Amino acid sequence: MSWEKKKLGDLCSITKGKIGISKAISGEYPLVVTSEARKSHNEFHFEGEAVVIPLVSSTGHGHRSLKRIHYQTGKFAVGSILCAVIPNDNKILNVEYLYRFLDLNREKELVSRMRGMANVTLPMKEIANIEVPLPPLDEQIKFVAEYKELETANNTLSTEITNQLDLVKQLRQAFLREAMQGKLVEQNPDDEPATKLLAKIKVEKEQLIKEKKIKKQKPLSPITKEEIPFEIPENWVWCRLGEIAQHNAGKTLHGSKNTGLNRKCITTSNLYWGYFSLNKLKEIQIEDKELEKCTATNGDILICEGGDSGRTAIWNYVYDICFQNHIHRVRPFGKIRNYFIYYHMLLLDMSGRINIYRKGMGISNISGTSLASILTPIPPLTEQKRIVAKLDELMAYCDSLEASLKNSQTQNEMLLEQVLREALEPKSVTVKEEVKL
Repeated sequence: MSWEKKKLGDLCSITKGKIGISKAISGEYPLVVTSEARKSHNEFHFEGEAVVIPLVSSTGHGHRSLKRIHYQTGKFAVGSILCAVIPNDNKILNVEYLYRFLDLNREKELVSRMRGMANVTLPMKEIANIEVPLPPLDEQIKFVAEYKELETANNTLSTEITNQLDLVKQLRQAFLREAMQGKLVEQNPDDEPATKLLAKIKVEKEQLIKEKKIKKQKPLSPITKEEIPFEIPENWVWCRLGEIAQHNAGKTLHGSKNTGLNRKCITTSNLYWGYFSLNKLKEIQIEDKELEKCTATNGDILICEGGDSGRTAIWNYVYDICFQNHIHRVRPFGKIRNYFIYYHMLLLDMSGRINIYRKGMGISNISGTSLASILTPIPPLTEQKRIVAKLDELMAYCDSLEASLKNSQTQNEMLLEQVLREALEPKSVTVKEEVKL
């Protein structure tokens, strides 16, 4: 004997939803829509158990995608861009078994059947052609029970992994906090105090102003005791980022209005914490006279102004790259370590103190003025070198812990899916003949 396969159209009624989602009137009955959360409607169109399947792509025009299907019971309504799949005989096909089968095989059985170039849809006739393995009803019920048991165990493990990932995040923040408080590496009394470093930077800036390489900046507001978040060693100094670094925003992206050479350009969507995504760079035309202002060279710090404002990475490539106006380029004076600035920005973000410098009611931004005002602890140069080297080591350790945990999470999910898929494979039973000797 073996499990037979039957087409869904022979086993179920497949009915399109009866109410436009925007036309629904709030009421007592659940309204199944494409999102996970249900809406409501003042009347029901279906009763019992059903698998509800969206008939449109989840990610818009031109893409085949289906984020979820739904299992629904009771009296309910369904949006007109979904359909309700209801077994003709619950003694032959268990609804929750069907839901689990279709959800596990969503890409193969549903997404692959979507049609259209711009408006991508899933025709109901294609849903009707899906072949479903049909074990005996008690086997279907057993599968559903085992699925729930495995799912519970998987969720428990996922919760534990999530907790451990949070602990790694806390560990990372603790390392950064100790580094910025002067507690991570040993102090050396022979290090030249940071006050002398600031004095040298002041002379350097005056010379650059004299040579007209930089403009004289407006005085920054004095640092008050109330602003200082923690104590630092005696040979360190608090200052504002604008005192120790030159910064400017990039080029506005109006490709159709610009002339000049085509240049690949970093945007805020390419800039992540600590690295860049270089696969999809925008290309704009920039004239030669504008290049210096919006070009990052090896070692430049790039900081997002909008969106996830404060997000920071260092351009560590031998070739130059342009960057848009919603990104700040920061170049420290006095040989201050760029990665020390990066790690300080990371701590500001992880601790939430970056919000002090974000402005705006809707999408908060870090303007050039706000960026210049960021309160920064500065150690002696030699200590900066020791701190950066130690943090590089510790952040790599945290990265490896995080990667291992995420890999465990992925492996766990893959194992669960594999076990469930194997459980859905048609079983066959063969009878061996006795061999007469």
